[in-house]
Amino acid sequence: MGRTRAASVGAGLVGALVFVEFVSGFLQGYYTPLATDIARHLDIHDADVNWFEAAQLLLSALCVPPLSKLGDLVGHQRVLLWSAVLTAVATWGIALSSTFPMYLVFWALQGVFTVWLPLEVALIYRRSIGLPMRAAATRRATGVIVAALQAGAIAGALSAGATSAAFGPMWLVLAVPAVLTLGVVVVIVGFVPDVHERQAGSLDGRGLLWISASLLLVTGGLSLVRVWGAGSPWPWLAIVAGLVVLVPFCRHELRVPDPIIDLRVMRRPTMWPVQFTALLFGVSVLGAQIPLSTFAQTDPDEHGYGLGLDATSVAPIIGGYVLSMLVGALVFARVSQRFSPRNCLIGAASLVGMGYGALLPLHDSVVQMVLCMVVAGLGSGALVAALPAAAAAAAPEGRTAVATGLTNTTKTIGGSFASCVFGVALAAGATHSTAASLSGYYTVWILCSVTAFVAAVGLTFVPRLAFADPAPLEEIDR
Repeated sequence: MGRTRAASVGAGLVGALVFVEFVSGFLQGYYTPLATDIARHLDIHDADVNWFEAAQLLLSALCVPPLSKLGDLVGHQRVLLWSAVLTAVATWGIALSSTFPMYLVFWALQGVFTVWLPLEVALIYRRSIGLPMRAAATRRATGVIVAALQAGAIAGALSAGATSAAFGPMWLVLAVPAVLTLGVVVVIVGFVPDVHERQAGSLDGRGLLWISASLLLVTGGLSLVRVWGAGSPWPWLAIVAGLVVLVPFCRHELRVPDPIIDLRVMRRPTMWPVQFTALLFGVSVLGAQIPLSTFAQTDPDEHGYGLGLDATSVAPIIGGYVLSMLVGALVFARVSQRFSPRNCLIGAASLVGMGYGALLPLHDSVVQMVLCMVVAGLGSGALVAALPAAAAAAAPEGRTAVATGLTNTTKTIGGSFASCVFGVALAAGATHSTAASLSGYYTVWILCSVTAFVAAVGLTFVPRLAFADPAPLEEIDR
């Protein structure tokens, strides 16, 4: 027999989505190196910059479920376009704002772009209808656009310093990503076809209110732990209230014919381990990067640990991690054609666990940390690409955006939880006014490793042939 290849989605659609995700990554990478400059521009304290991240994470968690549901109902391309327009408005608002309140509002609104990836995976999955290897085609195309996301993050981080040096006024520096968001709108209008047929169903307003209240209380409470500290009872009361609200939400969702989140689907053995993995994966992929950077910049002569690097010298560690994520995203689809997607998911989660676990004995040099983060990054990149594709393959027809969007929401909740716990852990036992405690860093790495291995165990409950196509056939290009 000749060599067989997986079917593929049309290059035109994937090419357009590659640009969209590149800009998404650019937005995620561009602002971080400019944090201090933005604080000086707005005349605020450096610590107040954390409010921008908290507000954006909160709005991201709130907006993804309803927008994903709307995408399934009225069209993924339409909602992708609406969210791109809103993101462009918010990004221009960031560039032109000169006060903290306005900047905070626009920064939060910009978080709408987190729905792009779930909608894109749903578009790809729908476009692959009729292909003999639909799931494989979706995995391969998703890997490509996730690789573009990581490339965009690298480009954003690298170009921030260059534009800051080249442009004088801060609004010109912040206008660079704003121009790119306008390009996203143009690309969606011109190159992403709207072929969706309106689906029967409704938005389930009551369910949306319940889940929004729960997300608002839980993510808001986790953010307040960082602001008010673990000793304040109010953040914990908010978190408990958010969990309690899930009880009437679940009862309502099981009664209505068209729920915003179909709990019967979510408890399937092909679905709940994917969402469980996304939740645990958020701990490391969203919560561990700042501790990694601060550890590398801690002076070992003064504090007895750390690498003593400056902000520029940290680049090999962060760059090695992000580049390995890009590689992991690209190779996952090909590896899963040889091994089952289920086994590749288990392997990817295990790589994350091994990478962070290896940091416990191996953190005394740049080479050691780079090697550990490359291992973790390979697994992380594969999971970023694989989880939305797996959720799409496990979801009923017409409900792919909701399922893929939920992986983003649960990942955000996991990241918020990690940010809260890691902040408390790093502060506990600190003997210096500025440096975190070494025991705190050990806690971060242990939690990242343990949650990844627990996710790998959870994925063993997925049926052996889940997410896989029946058999490979000749490639069919559209």
